[in-house]
Amino acid sequence: EESVTKFISGNALPLVVEFNQDTAQKIFSGEVKSHLLLFLSASSDDFDAKVEIARAIAKNHKGEMLFVTINTDEDDHKRIMEFFGMEESELPSMRIIKLEEDMSKYRPESTELSDDNIRSFVKQYLDGALKPHLMSQDIPEDWDKEGVKVLVGKNFEEVAMDKSKHVLVEFYAPWCGHCKQLAPTWDKLGEKYKDSDSVVIAKMDSTANEVEDIKIQGFPTIKLFKKGDNSVVDYNGERTLDGLVRFLDSDGVDGAAAPDDEEEDEDDDLGHDEL
Repeated sequence: EESVTKFISGNALPLVVEFNQDTAQKIFSGEVKSHLLLFLSASSDDFDAKVEIARAIAKNHKGEMLFVTINTDEDDHKRIMEFFGMEESELPSMRIIKLEEDMSKYRPESTELSDDNIRSFVKQYLDGALKPHLMSQDIPEDWDKEGVKVLVGKNFEEVAMDKSKHVLVEFYAPWCGHCKQLAPTWDKLGEKYKDSDSVVIAKMDSTANEVEDIKIQGFPTIKLFKKGDNSVVDYNGERTLDGLVRFLDSDGVDGAAAPDDEEEDEDDDLGHDEL
């Protein structure tokens, strides 16, 4: 039965699917959850040749991996590039995405779209030899100048996992309205603890930075990384200065989310990126 399902799912779409409004639903709701995404300009001279290379490789992975082309000439597709932290200068390029709860993304060592390189990338992924690619901005020179420390992927562990301190982090998105509303309060909180030896107030743009094992489902998300053992406590109290101070002063008890509280605050901006 499984092989029948695999055969049907592997033949429900062309060997290489062009991503567009008509195919998006089929691509993302299909049985095949591992996708190789080829970022190409449809107007380039070698577009057809690259697609033929992909088609030949895709024949060997029916029902196991979906091969998708994304036309980088389309302005609407720039958001997908941003989602993968991809610069224009990197094109043409490729990524693998695994469509599970946390949408793991994989980046090849070389982005050359040759037969050998694509085959190698796919094989490494299927063999479980690749680690997910985590995005990070560069560490700002003035990241610790203000009361609120600026975290990126590259300095997150060093700062947030400092066992000598409580580190309270707001994971935000630049476009998130509720994050903008929280900003003045968060800045005041940072000023209050600016000279503290045991508390750090920080923020991280989660649309441009990712951290292993920390999955952000909505914005803003506030987490306390506790001193001593680095245990993580989600904050679910009032987003007021008093509420946040009580949370810190109670060592992450007053205002903590229940252990099984996976529900999103109704007012939160959901963080799922729509590709």
